[in-house]
Amino acid sequence: MQNKIVVGITQRVDVVKTHSESRDALDQRLFGWVTIAGFTAVLIPNSLANLEYPLNEQSDISKWIKALKIDALVLSGGNNIGDSPKRDLTENYLLSWAEKYQKPVLGICRGMQMMGVYSGVKIIDIKGHVRVEHKLKSYLKHELLSDKVNSFHNQALEKCPNQYKALAYSEDGSLEAMMHKDLPWEGWMWHPEREEIFSKTDLDRFIRLLKNAK
Repeated sequence: MQNKIVVGITQRVDVVKTHSESRDALDQRLFGWVTIAGFTAVLIPNSLANLEYPLNEQSDISKWIKALKIDALVLSGGNNIGDSPKRDLTENYLLSWAEKYQKPVLGICRGMQMMGVYSGVKIIDIKGHVRVEHKLKSYLKHELLSDKVNSFHNQALEKCPNQYKALAYSEDGSLEAMMHKDLPWEGWMWHPEREEIFSKTDLDRFIRLLKNAK
């Protein structure tokens, strides 16, 4: 673990009523995607968040980050923002930590939305973005994004945050990718882990994001 960049991955919350349980969960493919990129993946539980304390007093999350020596973050998909207060608090704290220490962050789907909300942008409902593919209208001149991406969301950012520059939009004008102007942060609305064959373009971009900031 000491020889590789350690990537902390956030998890969705599944409420299992038949067992009266709230479970953290992650698609195994995302863990594998981070590992195939050459990094050490570790999971970040939502149970460390304490809703009775403000954002800057989440000592249990802070201790977890230090104990695992986390270098970078992936904010995963799943759950709408507001569905799980503990997850929302966990990811907001992680973004504040990453901002303070200039750590790289990749936000995937809901993760990108969380980055936008953290920057003050609203979430809106959209149609035609669940279980479909989109062609990307890229704004990158010298860098590549995948030409076509999957889509599994019914919400999106109302606009690109001022702190970011837009990288790509879908055909209907929905923001699909963004890059922070000052921090090593990117957001993608597609799920790179859900491709049957992982996109080399996505992997290369993820690797460059993390290694350039290391």
